[in-house]
Amino acid sequence: MSVYIIAEAGVNHNGRLDLALKLCDAAKEAGVDAVKFQTWKTENIVTASARQAAYQTENTGVEESQYDMLKRLELSYASFEEIQKYCKKIGIDFLSTPDEEESLAFLMNKLDLPLVKIGSGEVTNIPYLRTIASYHKPIILSTGMSTLSQVAMAYETLLKAGAPKVSLLHCTTNYPCPYDEVNLKAMQTLKDAFKCQIGYSDHTMGTEIPVAAAAMGAEIIEKHFTLDRNMEGPDHKASLEPAELKLMVQQIRNIGAALGDGIKRPNKSESENAKVVQKSILARRTIKKGEELTEDNLVAKRAGSGISSVYWDVVVGTKALQDYDIDEPIVLS
Repeated sequence: MSVYIIAEAGVNHNGRLDLALKLCDAAKEAGVDAVKFQTWKTENIVTASARQAAYQTENTGVEESQYDMLKRLELSYASFEEIQKYCKKIGIDFLSTPDEEESLAFLMNKLDLPLVKIGSGEVTNIPYLRTIASYHKPIILSTGMSTLSQVAMAYETLLKAGAPKVSLLHCTTNYPCPYDEVNLKAMQTLKDAFKCQIGYSDHTMGTEIPVAAAAMGAEIIEKHFTLDRNMEGPDHKASLEPAELKLMVQQIRNIGAALGDGIKRPNKSESENAKVVQKSILARRTIKKGEELTEDNLVAKRAGSGISSVYWDVVVGTKALQDYDIDEPIVLS
């Protein structure tokens, strides 16, 4: 199974184009499929007096309005054009989450993104979901902070409004997310409820939870990353550094290869090993031709040839067709 891995740069560029391009390089080096940013015009998404989320104040150590924080982290549309060009040059998918309608139009019309990644905060934003779906692009929707019924409403809204495909990511919107709030089993609940492509957007520290999600069948994994966790900004502390991101990608790729197709059968290397390891039916002692073969004069041992011990009940009770020395393979014809 191939997992689509999204390295979430988010706002970890700190509002600087040069850092954004370095994040693209780090994502490419790590082996992810896509690097994702966030695109917004601050005045379109927040009032001047809106307070920060608690985790933002805690992670930055600065108490300021959301407006001031977001304005400082905002990249221009021209910068996103440069980032997309650079991603094409180095061979990695460029994605960005539009946080309001003007930026959505820019990403869809000017940059012609192949899909839309929607953040958890929009699950209940029905009019915006309809606008996003009207572009008729595949959609990946994170589902943090949502009940199953809210996800169902968002999912049906997107499909009815024109989205050709909707994939759902289980998510816990907390930065960082404590392990006892991850609830990975909810990912399977989404799969069972909507019969769609599912995945996981991770905000925990470390790599084990996204790797576990891949082992549970996630087809999309999204993970925040940064150039340095000690940088100033709201999301750096809950992000992987480049070496950790690369390790996570290797682990997820290994999991994908290990999951296989689900058919229980010996693989090529096992078939060769079976010849040596599995048991054959041999003579426990000397046996004369015509003597009955019994539990007492037969034994199952590794021999590399002869009748498999799976046929033990077939052989027991028949007559020896020849004389046998100790450990000589039994034959039936």
